[in-house]
Amino acid sequence: MSQGSVLSKSRRAAVMAFTAVWCVLGSAAVWAKPHSHVLGMALLGNGPAPTDEYCRTVGLSLDDQGTSTCYSPQEMRRAYGLDKLMGAGVVGAGQTIIIIDSYGSPTIAKDLKVFDRGYGLPDPPSFTVLAPLGTVTWDPNNSEETGWAAETTLDVEWAHAMAPGAAIVLMTSPVDETEGVQGLPEFLALEQYALDHHLGNIISQSWSATENTLFSNTAGPQGPKVIQAYQAFYAGAVQQQVSVLCAEGDTGSADVETDGVTYYPRPVVDFPCTSPYVTSVGGTSLYLDTSGKYLYETVWNDTYGAGGGGISQLFSEPLYQQQSLPKSAQHQLGGMRGVPDISANAGCFTTVVIYSSFPGGGEPGWTYICGTSEATPVWAGIVADVNQFLGRPIGWLNPILYAIGGSGQFDQIGRDITVGNNAFVPGVSGYSAAPDWDPASGWGTPNLTDLSGPLVRLLQQ
Repeated sequence: MSQGSVLSKSRRAAVMAFTAVWCVLGSAAVWAKPHSHVLGMALLGNGPAPTDEYCRTVGLSLDDQGTSTCYSPQEMRRAYGLDKLMGAGVVGAGQTIIIIDSYGSPTIAKDLKVFDRGYGLPDPPSFTVLAPLGTVTWDPNNSEETGWAAETTLDVEWAHAMAPGAAIVLMTSPVDETEGVQGLPEFLALEQYALDHHLGNIISQSWSATENTLFSNTAGPQGPKVIQAYQAFYAGAVQQQVSVLCAEGDTGSADVETDGVTYYPRPVVDFPCTSPYVTSVGGTSLYLDTSGKYLYETVWNDTYGAGGGGISQLFSEPLYQQQSLPKSAQHQLGGMRGVPDISANAGCFTTVVIYSSFPGGGEPGWTYICGTSEATPVWAGIVADVNQFLGRPIGWLNPILYAIGGSGQFDQIGRDITVGNNAFVPGVSGYSAAPDWDPASGWGTPNLTDLSGPLVRLLQQ
């Protein structure tokens, strides 16, 4: 019996009514600096997760573009070529993923258990929440706290979904990271704590600030100091073979000024994603059938957002881009760093769901969510799987990615995205997907069907 058929009329009405509430909450959080969008309720209660077939049939209708998906972890793994690895026991075992967020969620530990039970996943070998800077008293009426709770839930549950054998350390800050310098020093302190205490070799950052809001003419001397401190930290992370990933953003080639509302009238990108030491993750819309069979993929650009990407105004083009990208891309970059480096599903019509029950987030249930905050923990989980496969941390990803892509072999580990554009805000030009690397999707999305032979040698460069 399908999940749609077991819902009573009153339960369906409750779902639809609560969807309206969630859409209001989601619209308030669309431009927040954690890069996720809460769209609506898929299914109330803490029972089994809604199936993708159910969501496509009786789920959330988004404008006139149809009913959303709710891809399961199993579908996402199949789409991104992880089935063979998972079948061989490559599940991120022996790895630890470090997730950095403001506030966290007071129910994340029990919500993760429900998520695992709902999808038939094992619990992670360990799940630890650390708050070395202290915590705040949870306020269910504070939209910033509840927004970060949804972000935290997405980060934790979907990193785990892609690497169920990896340990997870969630580190929370008592300060809200919004725009500009606000919250960034505290996040850096958490990451430095993780590095100093050797907590893990993968850091997932599903947040960022518009580069321009950190320039001295906007932020004063504190902005460049924050950038310098982060760069020193990331250089240290490279030395310790730590992979750092960053969500490039959900408003395409545009982003906001320090007021969080007004858009820069020209293309901009986000820090710390633009750091040459960091792997910037963009967004796609991933189209599958309900078995997880890959159909096609485009640059994410829909009613709710678009994958971030463009050209840094802060960092010069790193050597790995200089050596790997063709003259056409070099001309486009003009000697500056281009982002993203890679992408994964983030589309709001090709969504996943999370399970959450935190106070202030409405009734407990399974909620549609999207954004590059999905793509980033998905890649963090994949890095954990690759680390286990190699028997060592792969560390700084970018030189390896660009060596593989520049030698014409990205198709051995991924798919090139050649359709779509990330122009999202009216009046701000965007970037189009093209063969090989581009500022709309980077090199493309993962497809790790065969990590053997020649590819292992490439990964070990």
